[in-house]
Amino acid sequence: MDRRPAALVTGAGRGIGRAIALDLARNGYDIAANDITFEEPGRPAAHQAELDQSVRGFGAGFLAVPGDIADLGGHESLLEAVRKRFGRLDLLVNNAGVAPLERRDILDTDPGSFDRVMNVNARGAFFLTQRAARWMLEQARDGRAQGPAVIFISSISAEVSSPSRAEYCLSKAAASAAARLFADRLAAAGIHVYEVRPGIIQTDMTAGVRDKYDRLISEGLVPQRRWGRPEDVARAVTALARGDFAFSTGLCLEVSGGMNIRRL
Repeated sequence: MDRRPAALVTGAGRGIGRAIALDLARNGYDIAANDITFEEPGRPAAHQAELDQSVRGFGAGFLAVPGDIADLGGHESLLEAVRKRFGRLDLLVNNAGVAPLERRDILDTDPGSFDRVMNVNARGAFFLTQRAARWMLEQARDGRAQGPAVIFISSISAEVSSPSRAEYCLSKAAASAAARLFADRLAAAGIHVYEVRPGIIQTDMTAGVRDKYDRLISEGLVPQRRWGRPEDVARAVTALARGDFAFSTGLCLEVSGGMNIRRL
């Protein structure tokens, strides 16, 4: 490659997104890191500075792009910031996501919570991909593309039922469908689209149910008998991004310790 390809990772401030950004930087990508926490007033900037330093430690360029993916009006300025800094976009990782603020029985799902979760996890990712894909198509026509790809980070909740967080399950099922749709539309142009489907991953999002899942994992819910780590997901993203599955656009790669195995 003449120069490092550029990746935009949403929700890169912590957890899975941070691990993805670091692993991509380690494997040759410049990183544009988006996170809503980068613009929260009064919030310590230490996590952003640490990510910046770590990414640059791999010889990669770094750009922090604050913003809420649910705000469709901010997508143009987000991508323009990437264009101005790196001049290109080779990989979009739709990782930003939220869980319900409160788990409720599906019969009591709150419309406000439903809209919040869907707007980030499904609607925001869909329309950001739409804009990014147009740019990638432009690069492909000009011969500037370097293995262009889009990766949606979904969840086993796209298929596994959790009636106490219905809006989350629906949002991830929508993200899964979006990955297939964009894969179909962009395949002929050489732009690969994938879905990475994490299982039970140890992050801030799952901290509140740590005891519950410690017990369930010990009882065999996860065949590999451990929590997933953000780095497990990151390595899957990197493998897809660098072309290890170049003839498999539309692939859903589950990172769940074997929860995809149907068992009696």
